[in-house]
Amino acid sequence: MGKSKRRSRSLRARRELTPGLPPGTLVADPVASPPVIEAIRYGSEGVEEFGSVEPMSLSRLRDERSVLWVDVRGLGDIGMIHQIGEVFSLHPLALEDIVNAHQRPKIELYEGHYFIVVHAVEFNQHLEVHQLSIFLGKDFVLTFSDSNIPCMALLRERLAKKQDRIFQFGSDFLAYSVLDTVIDNYFPVLEKLGDHISDIEDMVVSNPKPAAIETIHGIRHELLDLRRVIYPLRDALYALYRDENNLITSETLPYLRDCHDHAVRVIDLLETYRELGSDLQDVYLSSVSNRINEVMKVLTIITTIFIPLTFIVGVYGMNFENMPELHAKNGYFVTLGVMAVIAIALIIYFRRRGWLETNDDKSQ
Repeated sequence: MGKSKRRSRSLRARRELTPGLPPGTLVADPVASPPVIEAIRYGSEGVEEFGSVEPMSLSRLRDERSVLWVDVRGLGDIGMIHQIGEVFSLHPLALEDIVNAHQRPKIELYEGHYFIVVHAVEFNQHLEVHQLSIFLGKDFVLTFSDSNIPCMALLRERLAKKQDRIFQFGSDFLAYSVLDTVIDNYFPVLEKLGDHISDIEDMVVSNPKPAAIETIHGIRHELLDLRRVIYPLRDALYALYRDENNLITSETLPYLRDCHDHAVRVIDLLETYRELGSDLQDVYLSSVSNRINEVMKVLTIITTIFIPLTFIVGVYGMNFENMPELHAKNGYFVTLGVMAVIAIALIIYFRRRGWLETNDDKSQ
């Protein structure tokens, strides 16, 4: 069940529009949930929260003296997305990228607003990636996601206290705060992946089973998915704070540079885990090879001990009439004694040579 779910999510992530459709055509994902729209407005007159608002009422909430944050969760209603685009004069190509959740992280400047694509991630037994589309205007920030992203819920909780420093700045600082929340959430996700890699490594060293190969391939694919959504983000952030535009104030630029630095640190950490993930298969093969060697050594030792015993049994098993030992009164017990002495002597010899030691004994 888990494998099929991962495969279906991956297929939906690569879903493209039908070839030949005009640019800017919006086609909803059949499994997308209906939108839930919440808004927060803050400025010199204080902070106001608006829950479950209608798209056309957003035009009445706009005020050049205030900052309006509209958070849309769910992309199943194309008409509602069109209405929001009309209210804020959003570019049709940007609206198309919202509903096609396979975009790479990017920053695009349209007339009067930035369009930013990032990906929020979470790790619960397996990696989940959610595209987050952000519009930054002079007096507004719009965020679109396919579901309720946990790290965004933390940001909403911060703003609900109405004492956050975000309220002291403009819309550009709010957009930075969204980006910073998403990027900072990469660190605990990578930490969980690191713990998962350590658990897999311990498993393949102590008890390498064939099922471990599937687990190793799964973690490598998840690290590759992370690389695809993090690497372009570093360049996009660099372009954002280097771009000369009046939408980004000088007060926010140092914060964006710090955000870019966090993205670089995430990439460095990710590369470390990718190297560990790539080495897991070699560790597995080495562990399997060592176990096979241990089994072969035990079998070889047993065979070596029984070779002279088999020779003795074979010689006296011929039962020739003129063999004098066949008529000895205590011949049977003497032969068993000789065989026992030979076996014990061989075991002592092997032990002195260190051939009976296992890898665990050597490590101690």
